Amino acid sequence: MNEGGPQTAHPGEPGRIEDISATLGALSGLPLLVIGDVMLDRFLSGEVERISPEGPIPVLRIEAEHTALGGAGNVLRNLSALGAAPRFLSVVGDDAAGARARELAAEATAAHETADAVLLTDPALTTTVKQRFLAGGRQLLRADHESRRSLTEPCAAELRARALALLDGVRGVLISDYGKGALAPALLADLIAAARAKGLPVVVDPKGSDYARYRGATWLTPNRQELRDASGIETRDAEGTVAAARLLIDSYEIEGVLATRGPAGMAVVAAEHPPEHLSAEALEVFDVSGAGDTVLAAFGAALSAGSSPLEAARLANTAAGVVVGKPGTAVAKPGDVLRAAQARRLHDVETKVVDLNALVAEVRGWQSEGLRVGFTNGCFDLLHPGHISLIGQARAACDRLIVGLNSDASVARLKGPSRPVQDEAARAAVLASLGKVDRVVIFGEDTPLRALDALRPDLLVKGADYALDQVVGGDLVTGYGGQVLLAELLPGHSTSETLRRLGA
Repeated sequence: MNEGGPQTAHPGEPGRIEDISATLGALSGLPLLVIGDVMLDRFLSGEVERISPEGPIPVLRIEAEHTALGGAGNVLRNLSALGAAPRFLSVVGDDAAGARARELAAEATAAHETADAVLLTDPALTTTVKQRFLAGGRQLLRADHESRRSLTEPCAAELRARALALLDGVRGVLISDYGKGALAPALLADLIAAARAKGLPVVVDPKGSDYARYRGATWLTPNRQELRDASGIETRDAEGTVAAARLLIDSYEIEGVLATRGPAGMAVVAAEHPPEHLSAEALEVFDVSGAGDTVLAAFGAALSAGSSPLEAARLANTAAGVVVGKPGTAVAKPGDVLRAAQARRLHDVETKVVDLNALVAEVRGWQSEGLRVGFTNGCFDLLHPGHISLIGQARAACDRLIVGLNSDASVARLKGPSRPVQDEAARAAVLASLGKVDRVVIFGEDTPLRALDALRPDLLVKGADYALDQVVGGDLVTGYGGQVLLAELLPGHSTSETLRRLGA
């Protein structure tokens, strides 16, 4: 079901809070080059109280107006909010919007003395302005003022010279391409080649369907539609997303693709590793404006600071979940990210424990997306290293892991009247707190046969102290085409032995 073997996915696992805190700490003062198309995002908000007599359209009574940097400028804002020290390069027109963009860029870099923003002026350009009209916090209309023209030769030459000169003082390069004219193919080729020659990661938020212009970059961060347009492969499910990303990796000599999939989360596809999948972090979506900019900023910064691609993607996933819960092109600050990670972890623990009927529908949805669903089961009375090893091996072999948990009555029948030590609610909560466990389902029978028959997982995992023909439900799973995996056991670990040593 999975391309290239089992995926080691971690849906809903933003990483430990201390890990995210360490990653955020590494971003403080981090010098990064940010180059791309800057624009203004203008928000006009108010109330709709009537329909126009001139036509069947709402009349917006404007009560407030807010202007923020957009496009590459929003990447700058997010980096500054995260504590980095960006060096920003872009081009604006000789107009009022360009002057305002220059003011806002100066404000965005004021927090760190080594940060800087240079916005060149090209009289051939019109500074892009995106106006959004909102009522009740929701968009009614967006109107864009823009021109898509190539830079004049003197401006293009100066932009190239400044970009190459900045490479000696930065740890990474972030390219925000909105297709507005600032990033000519020749500039991209020279900048990517020079940065890679210096060992600098180059992360690109791409635009258009011709990704040859990004050849040699380290990572790309397309959304689902951009990935489909560039690859020609449908990206509705996880399998298609991975296939499309692999095609780009092979075609354009890049190391990996971080594909954003909206409500379906993210796919982390690296050239040399199995793909990883992260589920969406937002608990509530208010406005998706600028979420891709936040992903580029957080992922590119963390990668440049030395994080692994998966760690960087987890930070980006959490940061994106923060900004889509805010109106407008918002930013995620370190405190926001840490609070969101903690809130998501608590939310996951509450929502991972589900009843069998609800879980059946969820499993069918996962499988329709091409995800491999695994199942393991047990009493899990006192969680010990043997349990953790079993769950880790099971999780590495599938995309979603369900743990079937014996009820209190079931445990008492199997283990004796003194068991369980912890009731089923406590045992379920402990299992649900593990990042590698996606769902916990409690069953009252002595065996999980009824649950297995209803769920029909792709993989059943038990410890290697069983023979294949002894695994309860093994014949059921293999009968419909599933697999049974016997996981290696850690010697010397069992709940009964632990209780014996405690004298219980």
